[in-house]
Amino acid sequence: MSDLRIVETRNAPIPRGHYSQALVHGGLVYVAGQLPLDPATSEVVGTSAHEQAVTTLRNVQAVLEAANSGLDRVLSLTIYVTDERHWGDVNAAVAEVFGAHRPSRAVIPICPLRGGALLEIQAIAAER
Repeated sequence: MSDLRIVETRNAPIPRGHYSQALVHGGLVYVAGQLPLDPATSEVVGTSAHEQAVTTLRNVQAVLEAANSGLDRVLSLTIYVTDERHWGDVNAAVAEVFGAHRPSRAVIPICPLRGGALLEIQAIAAER
């Protein structure tokens, strides 16, 4: 597909598997699931769900910016959490990072993630 663009940035964790950080198609940016990893070390950042959510959202932001988009253009978030008790902390982190912008959202409980990560976030956003 000639109208499909792969997004890569060193400002977010580099994929360990066979996938892209994001794909752009038809004016939309599809951000792959991001974990609370330090882009430089690939280590999990933070021990609380709030800290990890903020780190993960900053990784989403870095990918979006590399795709000529931004947090203010996010249409939908899918948040995977390893424990429903993290919901309050995750919700507070999303409100902190997004401010007045309120994208649509789904929160899905899942099994444990690698490296002690408590959550993973996937996003769909519009290009600028």
